[in-house]
Amino acid sequence: MDTESVSDEITQSLKALGRGTRQEHRPSSQHDFGVYTPDLRGVVRDYKSHLASQSAEGVYQVALSLLEKQITECRQVGYELVASHKGARESLTPTRIEALGQGIDNWACVDSFCCTLVGRAWREGRVSDATIMRWGKSQDLWWRRAAVVATVPLNIKSHGGVGDTARTLMVCQPLLDDKEIMVQKAISWALRSLVPWDRKSVQAFLEENSGTVSALVRREVLHKLRTGKKN
Repeated sequence: MDTESVSDEITQSLKALGRGTRQEHRPSSQHDFGVYTPDLRGVVRDYKSHLASQSAEGVYQVALSLLEKQITECRQVGYELVASHKGARESLTPTRIEALGQGIDNWACVDSFCCTLVGRAWREGRVSDATIMRWGKSQDLWWRRAAVVATVPLNIKSHGGVGDTARTLMVCQPLLDDKEIMVQKAISWALRSLVPWDRKSVQAFLEENSGTVSALVRREVLHKLRTGKKN
């Protein structure tokens, strides 16, 4: 398989479906085509079938090649192709996962990376608690966000989550006083995702950390606790 040819074909398919550059991900080194999610999933379906018989290494290399395009949708498709290929998914190591995360610099890339790949790999033991906690100490705000968002698939049923109070709170705790809004929004998301499984622990966490929990996190999580909804 010619990795570059496949990644070029995917890029052209996405470009043809694009509806213009979106601006909500800026500032970022990534460009985007403005491909709607259903259309992007159609590309994933087509190429998932095309790559089903390929080796784990081949699919991994296609994903890396797509990352080099510096286009948000290419990155998202690359993550989906690895996640959907059993061999490629099971070949992931911490080093390979971090290689797939290189260049994440906007919320869309971070969230796709974590919800598609990292959360599942963490659940399956392919990435350790120590690795996630190291991300949480990064000087790069996007890797700190990644540490928090990685907890979301542990708790959302559609991503295979079955609830993980210990890990979710372990990651959120040291980042409660992080000044970056993207990290605070991630903490809110993480805690709200845990509510259906363990609302008592989330409530206790807010109370025990009342001096450091941001107003945004408190407002959104308390609303979730009261109503079951974000807003």
